[in-house]
Amino acid sequence: MRYFSIVLVIILLQACNKKKEEQLTVSSKTELKESKGKVDSTGHNSKEISEEVKDGQDDVMLAEDIRFNGKTKRIFDLRDFEKVFGKPDSIRLMADENPCAYIFDEGTLEDKYLYKNGSCFENSEEKVGVNEFRFLNGNFILYKGERIDAKTTLDDIRKIFPNSVRNIEKLERPGEGELPVIRLREDKAGISDGHINIYFKNNRVHSIWWWFPC
Repeated sequence: MRYFSIVLVIILLQACNKKKEEQLTVSSKTELKESKGKVDSTGHNSKEISEEVKDGQDDVMLAEDIRFNGKTKRIFDLRDFEKVFGKPDSIRLMADENPCAYIFDEGTLEDKYLYKNGSCFENSEEKVGVNEFRFLNGNFILYKGERIDAKTTLDDIRKIFPNSVRNIEKLERPGEGELPVIRLREDKAGISDGHINIYFKNNRVHSIWWWFPC
């Protein structure tokens, strides 16, 4: 009888130990699952932060999506200049202006600036490129079919380029003082060193200018 009691005690002790081991195993699995959940949650938050940073970049404005006065691309034939814009108000040799950047890589000493209604165009041989475009005297652009002209407000532009308007700043313009300006990237991949500035005056679109570092 005494022997049987000892055996019974041993069996009970083994059963208790086994139960404790099972509880420890379950607890460990639960902790591991919770820990994994925390790691996944952190990773998800990082992704959101990354997307927010990316979302804060200036918007892109591709030249191929623009039509000046609804007709010409940024680079066009010289013979079309008068058809679209009329005769130049004035012409100057680019060499006299000493610019730090050129639209056309292979320029000549005969390259000229053509000025019309406050806008500035670069002429090299039989090609013309838009350097600065003023929204004066009915000038406008079509951007992806959306008309932008002198009546277009900052709030209108905000709907097209929300990130760039969020990053708006002020820059000095010769003869104009400080004007609000937004910056647009020239390409999606960020290859170009230059960018596009759109200036505002009295809360309306004033001009668009292609900027490139010297």
